Amino acid sequence: MKPALFYLAASGMLCVLLWTPYILNRVFVWGLPAFINNYPNNRFPAEAPEIPVWAQRAQRTHLNMVETLPAFIAVVLAAYLSDGVGSEMVTLGAATFFWARIFHAAVYILGVPYLRTPIYLVSWAAILFIGAQVVV
Repeated sequence: MKPALFYLAASGMLCVLLWTPYILNRVFVWGLPAFINNYPNNRFPAEAPEIPVWAQRAQRTHLNMVETLPAFIAVVLAAYLSDGVGSEMVTLGAATFFWARIFHAAVYILGVPYLRTPIYLVSWAAILFIGAQVVV
């Protein structure tokens, strides 16, 4: 497998897994019966238990990845279709995106100040970098 495609697949798996902390917290806070009963007594969200701040950040981390992943998919597929997916530059961009998203998730969920946005911008720049390999 070409390394850029590996990072594409790994990023897709990361996106799927990023919901796990938030959902597990919801199971523990609400309790399994309420969680699997899909909002018993139709009182959600009025009677929803308080979600800890870290779990709210975990949900936003996942949503941010959901919003960013389509652009990453588009540039990697464009590179693949233009036979550039094997290039070292595309691989570098794909690896940078993936690892930046790993660090972004950790920093965001843990609430580390001043690092979330710069790390996000690294992943954003990686998408532009890959796209530039295709269009230039």
